[in-house]
Amino acid sequence: MGKSYERIDGRLREFIEAQQMFFTATAPLDENGTVNLSPKGLTGSFVVLDEHRVAYLDFAGSNAETVAHLRENGRITLMWCAFQGPPNIVRVHGSGEPVFRDDPRFPELLARFPDIDPSLHGLRAIIVVTAELVRDSCGYAVPYMTYDEDRDLHGRRFAREDDDSLSAYFAKRDIAKSIDGLPGVPLPLPPSV
Repeated sequence: MGKSYERIDGRLREFIEAQQMFFTATAPLDENGTVNLSPKGLTGSFVVLDEHRVAYLDFAGSNAETVAHLRENGRITLMWCAFQGPPNIVRVHGSGEPVFRDDPRFPELLARFPDIDPSLHGLRAIIVVTAELVRDSCGYAVPYMTYDEDRDLHGRRFAREDDDSLSAYFAKRDIAKSIDGLPGVPLPLPPSV
Protein backbone atom coordinates (compact mmCIF):
# COMPACT_ATOMS: atom_id res chain seq x y z
CA MET A 1 0.00 0.00 0.00
CA GLY A 2 1.43 3.37 -1.00
CA LYS A 3 1.85 6.23 1.42
CA SER A 4 1.84 9.98 0.93
CA TYR A 5 4.38 12.36 2.42
CA GLU A 6 4.54 16.11 2.92
CA ARG A 7 8.24 16.49 2.24
CA ILE A 8 11.32 14.91 0.73
CA ASP A 9 13.46 14.03 3.71
CA GLY A 10 14.84 11.14 5.71
CA ARG A 11 14.66 7.76 4.01
CA LEU A 12 12.82 9.17 0.95
CA ARG A 13 15.64 11.60 0.27
CA GLU A 14 18.27 8.93 0.86
CA PHE A 15 16.48 6.57 -1.53
CA ILE A 16 16.11 9.20 -4.26
CA GLU A 17 19.73 10.33 -4.01
CA ALA A 18 21.00 6.73 -4.16
CA GLN A 19 19.31 5.91 -7.49
CA GLN A 20 21.31 6.03 -10.73
CA MET A 21 18.37 7.00 -12.90
CA PHE A 22 14.85 8.39 -12.77
CA PHE A 23 12.00 9.12 -15.15
CA THR A 24 10.12 12.33 -15.92
CA ALA A 25 6.56 12.47 -17.21
CA THR A 26 4.80 15.51 -18.64
CA ALA A 27 1.84 16.21 -20.91
CA PRO A 28 0.33 19.18 -22.71
CA LEU A 29 -3.11 20.48 -21.77
CA ASP A 30 -4.55 19.39 -25.13
CA GLU A 31 -6.09 15.95 -24.63
CA ASN A 32 -4.84 14.97 -28.09
CA GLY A 33 -1.31 16.16 -27.32
CA THR A 34 1.69 13.91 -26.95
CA VAL A 35 2.46 12.59 -23.46
CA ASN A 36 6.20 12.50 -22.80
CA LEU A 37 8.14 10.06 -20.62
CA SER A 38 11.92 10.45 -20.43
CA PRO A 39 14.69 8.54 -18.64
CA LYS A 40 17.26 10.69 -16.85
CA GLY A 41 20.63 9.76 -15.50
CA LEU A 42 24.25 10.86 -15.36
CA THR A 43 25.84 10.88 -11.98
CA GLY A 44 25.68 14.32 -10.38
CA SER A 45 22.95 15.76 -12.65
CA PHE A 46 20.18 15.60 -10.01
CA VAL A 47 19.95 17.30 -6.59
CA VAL A 48 17.46 17.65 -3.77
CA LEU A 49 17.38 21.42 -3.17
CA ASP A 50 15.30 21.28 0.01
CA GLU A 51 12.39 19.33 1.52
CA HIS A 52 10.02 20.48 -1.23
CA ARG A 53 12.19 21.12 -4.30
CA VAL A 54 14.46 19.08 -6.53
CA ALA A 55 16.36 20.00 -9.68
CA TYR A 56 18.05 18.29 -12.59
CA LEU A 57 20.13 19.39 -15.54
CA ASP A 58 18.43 19.45 -18.94
CA PHE A 59 21.03 18.54 -21.54
CA ALA A 60 21.12 18.57 -25.31
CA GLY A 61 18.88 15.95 -26.81
CA SER A 62 16.63 15.18 -29.70
CA ASN A 63 13.56 17.10 -28.53
CA ALA A 64 12.21 19.55 -25.98
CA GLU A 65 8.94 17.98 -24.87
CA THR A 66 9.54 18.31 -21.13
CA VAL A 67 10.54 21.97 -21.43
CA ALA A 68 7.58 22.75 -23.69
CA HIS A 69 5.06 21.08 -21.40
CA LEU A 70 6.48 22.82 -18.35
CA ARG A 71 6.34 26.19 -20.11
CA GLU A 72 2.70 25.55 -20.99
CA ASN A 73 1.33 24.11 -17.75
CA GLY A 74 4.09 23.17 -15.29
CA ARG A 75 2.76 19.66 -14.53
CA ILE A 76 5.42 17.02 -13.97
CA THR A 77 5.93 13.70 -12.22
CA LEU A 78 9.34 12.26 -11.38
CA MET A 79 9.73 8.56 -10.56
CA TRP A 80 12.56 6.49 -9.09
CA CYS A 81 12.56 2.67 -8.95
CA ALA A 82 14.76 0.45 -6.83
CA PHE A 83 16.55 -1.84 -9.27
CA GLN A 84 18.77 -3.07 -6.42
CA GLY A 85 18.07 -3.60 -2.72
CA PRO A 86 14.60 -3.59 -1.16
CA PRO A 87 11.75 -2.97 -3.63
CA ASN A 88 10.52 0.61 -3.69
CA ILE A 89 9.09 3.22 -6.04
CA VAL A 90 8.97 6.93 -5.18
CA ARG A 91 7.02 9.51 -7.18
CA VAL A 92 7.16 13.26 -6.84
CA HIS A 93 4.11 14.91 -8.36
CA GLY A 94 4.44 18.64 -8.70
CA SER A 95 5.04 21.72 -10.75
CA GLY A 96 8.18 22.27 -12.73
CA GLU A 97 9.93 25.17 -14.36
CA PRO A 98 12.81 25.32 -16.82
CA VAL A 99 15.40 27.84 -15.63
CA PHE A 100 17.28 28.93 -18.75
CA ARG A 101 20.88 30.06 -18.99
CA ASP A 102 19.97 33.78 -19.05
CA ASP A 103 17.86 33.57 -15.86
CA PRO A 104 19.50 35.35 -12.88
CA ARG A 105 18.90 32.21 -10.76
CA PHE A 106 20.85 30.00 -13.16
CA PRO A 107 24.41 30.47 -11.75
CA GLU A 108 23.33 29.78 -8.16
CA LEU A 109 21.38 26.69 -9.21
CA LEU A 110 24.24 25.45 -11.40
CA ALA A 111 26.58 25.67 -8.40
CA ARG A 112 24.47 22.91 -6.79
CA PHE A 113 25.87 20.48 -9.42
CA PRO A 114 29.62 20.64 -8.66
CA ASP A 115 30.48 17.30 -10.28
CA ILE A 116 29.13 18.18 -13.74
CA ASP A 117 30.98 20.17 -16.38
CA PRO A 118 28.04 21.75 -18.23
CA SER A 119 30.16 22.46 -21.31
CA LEU A 120 30.47 18.71 -21.93
CA HIS A 121 26.77 18.05 -22.29
CA GLY A 122 25.17 20.99 -24.07
CA LEU A 123 23.32 22.27 -21.01
CA ARG A 124 20.04 23.91 -22.07
CA ALA A 125 18.31 24.55 -18.74
CA ILE A 126 17.94 23.47 -15.15
CA ILE A 127 14.55 21.95 -14.36
CA VAL A 128 13.31 22.87 -10.89
CA VAL A 129 10.41 20.82 -9.52
CA THR A 130 8.34 21.81 -6.50
CA ALA A 131 6.71 18.77 -4.91
CA GLU A 132 2.97 18.94 -4.34
CA LEU A 133 2.55 15.24 -3.53
CA VAL A 134 5.23 12.68 -2.66
CA ARG A 135 4.25 9.02 -2.70
CA ASP A 136 5.97 5.70 -2.40
CA SER A 137 4.79 2.21 -3.26
CA CYS A 138 6.11 -1.33 -3.03
CA GLY A 139 7.86 -1.88 -6.35
CA TYR A 140 7.50 -5.65 -6.03
CA ALA A 141 7.30 -6.09 -9.82
CA VAL A 142 10.40 -3.98 -10.61
CA PRO A 143 13.18 -6.34 -11.73
CA TYR A 144 16.68 -6.48 -10.30
CA MET A 145 19.15 -4.77 -12.60
CA THR A 146 22.72 -3.77 -11.99
CA TYR A 147 24.35 -0.42 -12.64
CA ASP A 148 27.70 -0.73 -14.36
CA GLU A 149 28.65 2.87 -15.14
CA ASP A 150 27.47 6.05 -16.86
CA ARG A 151 27.77 6.10 -20.63
CA ASP A 152 30.26 8.68 -21.83
CA LEU A 153 28.78 9.05 -25.33
CA HIS A 154 26.70 12.14 -24.55
CA GLY A 155 29.63 14.00 -23.02
CA ARG A 156 31.95 13.04 -25.87
CA ARG A 157 29.39 14.09 -28.47
CA PHE A 158 28.57 17.52 -27.03
CA ALA A 159 32.01 18.44 -25.66
CA ARG A 160 33.01 19.56 -29.15
CA GLU A 161 30.20 22.14 -29.36
CA ASP A 162 30.43 25.83 -28.47
CA ASP A 163 27.41 28.11 -27.95
CA ASP A 164 27.09 28.96 -31.66
CA SER A 165 27.39 25.41 -32.95
CA LEU A 166 25.08 24.15 -30.19
CA SER A 167 22.44 26.73 -31.18
CA ALA A 168 22.81 25.61 -34.82
CA TYR A 169 22.42 21.97 -33.75
CA PHE A 170 19.27 22.83 -31.77
CA ALA A 171 17.84 24.86 -34.65
CA LYS A 172 18.34 21.87 -36.97
CA ARG A 173 16.56 19.63 -34.43
CA ASP A 174 13.83 22.30 -34.09
CA ILE A 175 13.77 22.18 -30.30
CA ALA A 176 12.27 25.68 -30.23
CA LYS A 177 8.94 23.87 -30.28
CA SER A 178 7.50 20.54 -29.17
CA ILE A 179 6.05 17.78 -31.33
CA ASP A 180 2.66 19.44 -30.76
CA GLY A 181 3.94 22.93 -31.65
CA LEU A 182 4.29 24.32 -28.11
CA PRO A 183 7.18 26.72 -27.36
CA GLY A 184 10.26 24.71 -26.37
CA VAL A 185 13.82 25.89 -25.74
CA PRO A 186 14.29 29.56 -26.74
CA LEU A 187 16.87 29.92 -29.50
CA PRO A 188 19.53 31.04 -29.96
CA LEU A 189 20.83 29.86 -26.62
CA PRO A 190 22.10 32.58 -24.32
CA PRO A 191 25.87 32.45 -23.76
CA SER A 192 27.01 29.74 -21.37
CA VAL A 193 28.04 30.73 -17.88
